[in-house]
Amino acid sequence: MKVFILLLLPFLLHPLAGEEDANDTSLLNEKFRLNGTATQDSFGISKNVALSTTVRLMRNDKLIALGGIVDTNGFVLTKASDCVGAREAQTSDGKKYRLKIKKRDEKTDLALYQLISENDSFPVVRWGDENATRTGDWVLSSFSMLEEIRIGVASGNPRKIGREGGVIGVILGADGDSVGGVRISEVVPQAAADKAGLKTGDIVVRVDGRKVKSRDQVVKLVGSNDPGDVVRIDVNRKSESKTFNVTLGHRSVTFDLFNRNLQMSGPVSKRKDNFPMIIQHDLPLPKNSMGGPLFNLKGECIGFNIARVDRVTVYALPSSLVRKTLAAFMDRKS
Repeated sequence: MKVFILLLLPFLLHPLAGEEDANDTSLLNEKFRLNGTATQDSFGISKNVALSTTVRLMRNDKLIALGGIVDTNGFVLTKASDCVGAREAQTSDGKKYRLKIKKRDEKTDLALYQLISENDSFPVVRWGDENATRTGDWVLSSFSMLEEIRIGVASGNPRKIGREGGVIGVILGADGDSVGGVRISEVVPQAAADKAGLKTGDIVVRVDGRKVKSRDQVVKLVGSNDPGDVVRIDVNRKSESKTFNVTLGHRSVTFDLFNRNLQMSGPVSKRKDNFPMIIQHDLPLPKNSMGGPLFNLKGECIGFNIARVDRVTVYALPSSLVRKTLAAFMDRKS
């Protein structure tokens, strides 16, 4: 057995036949890696379906999200919070279309747009059953430029994602009448409070106009708002009163700023919580590739990508939930 292993080892370490390059020191040629061209092509018709039914949504010639074509008349579903101000869409064949917003749904963070065109035969996603997808199964989605796909696996159990609530990014200290409010004992670097101008030692006296004297009051009032909301914070700084408008951040990002994984993650979705149900996967997609459809190996749409959480975690709304929201949109379309 030992002799067999020794004989096999050089073969395993050798580049694939026909792909050897004297200047290439890698163990596996780039085209054969996880998202290499040869690997992508092996997904055949599923790759073509993903590219042809996905669109790029643009604002001022800049990509802000992807979307999926769900009706032959050019109706497109996408991520609502990323698409404010979208004016143009581009399909995988390079054609561009003006857009018209139809409906938005706060609960799912989905929006329905329509491509302005006389074409009534756009290719559309073919729905699949997300319940047939298990942890470890292959999944794929179109990449940003609609020239490639990205491949990965379902990496977590379907589940509800609860509401996270926004934070200003401070550690609260002494409170009560003797302090005159709630003292800020530390400001998290680069967090919302830091960017707004709050400082260590400031005493919070009001949150959105409501007087506070305890840490719990501050946490409750701030947490009743969502990440991205603006909260007014009144403080006493030494003998001077100051007011700051703070755009709240995500709790997980703010208080894990020194987490190595998050430092390497890059931009994440503005909204990544409070979803009725999600499918989790590990496709390496950037923030501006949210809103596009997620497919199984058969080329069936099993969900829509709704939030980039970190470098190895993306949430997708399952197809059953997406179809229910779409049905409500289409019933009310004008």
